[in-house]
Amino acid sequence: MSAEFELCPGRKIGGSNPCFIIAEIGQNHQGDIEIAKKMIRMAKDCGADCAKFQKSEIEHRFTKQALERPYTSPHAWGPTYGAHKHHLEFSHQQYRELQQYASEVGIFFTASGMDEMAVEFLHEINVPFFKVASADTNNIPYLEKTAKKGRPMVISSGMQSMETMRCVYQTVKKHNPNFTFLQCTSAYPLPLEHVNLSLIPEFPDIPIGYSGHETGIHVSVAAVALGAKVLERHVTLDKSWKGSDHSASLEPAELAELVKAIRKVEMAMGSPIKQMLPCEASCHSKVTYNGCSLFKINRWLLLNSLTPFLQLGKSEVARKPLQKGQTLTLDMLTVKVAEPHGMRPENIFKLVGKKITVDLEKDATITDAIIQD
Repeated sequence: MSAEFELCPGRKIGGSNPCFIIAEIGQNHQGDIEIAKKMIRMAKDCGADCAKFQKSEIEHRFTKQALERPYTSPHAWGPTYGAHKHHLEFSHQQYRELQQYASEVGIFFTASGMDEMAVEFLHEINVPFFKVASADTNNIPYLEKTAKKGRPMVISSGMQSMETMRCVYQTVKKHNPNFTFLQCTSAYPLPLEHVNLSLIPEFPDIPIGYSGHETGIHVSVAAVALGAKVLERHVTLDKSWKGSDHSASLEPAELAELVKAIRKVEMAMGSPIKQMLPCEASCHSKVTYNGCSLFKINRWLLLNSLTPFLQLGKSEVARKPLQKGQTLTLDMLTVKVAEPHGMRPENIFKLVGKKITVDLEKDATITDAIIQD
């Protein structure tokens, strides 16, 4: 079982802990802080554990030439890429305001630090964990500086090879034991044939999660069934809004359904120990009493100490008439639904070579009481 650690105060991941669900707001807020607050509230109302944004110190993240490049995408918020990014970027004060709002709502708040200076700011405002976006996963100097700060780390693996991820593992592990990888393919929306959920168990000594960009919720639910301990999905209030991430995001109803489905799957994972459970009693012990068929041993029967007449669980019985003192052979025995209930079918081979202490008619139940020690 994967190691566990505290990702947020009072909230562990890994081991038998429930999947930690991150609602990735990113920049789907359109640069509007009031929309951002509505999205934080939506994430909380839908049952997510964390609302996450993307923080950049734009002049530290991009070169001057990159910012001056004309930007003609239908999703552009300005004539240049720099104008576009500045429109979508909240100030330090706005981030503090959003963090305070998330605290009031009751949901964890963090962001992907998209450059080293953004990580410094997020560290300053005391986010519970750092999220490393796929674009920085192979940025070794960035990883080392981030890991040394000692906060838990959630690291996406989009656009990376397994060789790179092993290098990332060694780099981070030297400085910080509390980190997790998210299986991720950086395509928006993501074709199903490129999801690669089989990679989730690849690093058995750390929790592994999934960052999904596919449409719908089914793949994400499957990821949790395969062992994902952190799940990140982009969210939006409206998929038709301007912005390249909206089409691969979940609207509120989808996010709420995803959270419910994940919690049901976690409940269904149950125990690895196979045994007959109390809930199976109604199938094992179908009863009839005074001609009435009952499909469970109900409370009335239990309170009145009435013995069931017929049980669906099968027992060992005599295949033919047998005489007292006979030594049992396999051809003398068979398995049927019997009254009274007797020895369980899996013990049939243990009876071979044993003697019976009474005469038996055909179909008579074999019980412990008639077997000679």
